[in-house]
Amino acid sequence: LGPSLGGLLIAGAGWRAIFLVNVPLGMLAFALAWRALPNEGRSGPGRSTFDTPGTVLLALTLAAYALAMTLGKGSFGLLNLGLLAVAALGVALFIVTELKVETPLVRLAAFGDRMLTASLAMSVVVSTVVMGQLVVAPFYLSRALGLDPATVGLVMSTAPLVATLAAVPAGRLVDRFGAQPTMIAGLASLVLGTFALSSIRIAFGIPGYVVPVLALSGGYALFQTANNTAVMGAATADQRGVVSGLVNLSRNLGLITGASLMGAIFAAASAGADSATPSATLLGMQVTFRVAMALALVALGLALFSRRAGGKRKDLA
Repeated sequence: LGPSLGGLLIAGAGWRAIFLVNVPLGMLAFALAWRALPNEGRSGPGRSTFDTPGTVLLALTLAAYALAMTLGKGSFGLLNLGLLAVAALGVALFIVTELKVETPLVRLAAFGDRMLTASLAMSVVVSTVVMGQLVVAPFYLSRALGLDPATVGLVMSTAPLVATLAAVPAGRLVDRFGAQPTMIAGLASLVLGTFALSSIRIAFGIPGYVVPVLALSGGYALFQTANNTAVMGAATADQRGVVSGLVNLSRNLGLITGASLMGAIFAAASAGADSATPSATLLGMQVTFRVAMALALVALGLALFSRRAGGKRKDLA
């Protein structure tokens, strides 16, 4: 609903409406969570203390990284470098804190599991690619193809619609063939989709965008389902909440990085006498998805590596 509703709101009421609409939706989500989610926190003598120092450090570190990736209005200056330095310092302090506290927010020993580390890294990379598509495609559809905001929103709805429809079949594929083969198939589809978008031509029109997105979004649905299954299936009962949080964290880091990195690549590639011309926009689109294809190949390599690591671990067992 997001792209299509957003396009209609922008066309009818202006861009501020896409933020205002989230106020009632957010209140509804809060009310549903308050009413429906169980309150089953541990209590009694065995109850562990909450890692407040680690939580504060993690929040400040993520805030610094997010600001470093988004401030500057298209340029990367001293402020951005300073914020990245703060984020790096925050990571170091967070690690030191987690090694010292009695009940750490994140058990760092978990990152010794190659499959978990690879899964989280793949989640960052794949989310970067998917966010790049969401950021760059509207410029291509409006500037190169000349579509109005409402039509751009409807065309952009292809990606989440495909991912939604593919989710349950993806789950059945995971149950039948296993998480690793399904994940590799999804990443291969992601590579194919990004390759097609890197070769796009204005003459292809709307189908030239929609068809590659079918492969990209379908691959994303396969990857997400398989990766979540693999990660959560390997988590112990007392660590499922933290591991789930790490998966969400890795995905959000990818979304932040994709919005800034892929947007910056598009802006740099399409810069010229008039970056808003169809030819400049086309070039920016092609270059951005060449980078996206390289990232998708990195994710595919990680998936193959994690499969080998898992196979060796089974052999040793």
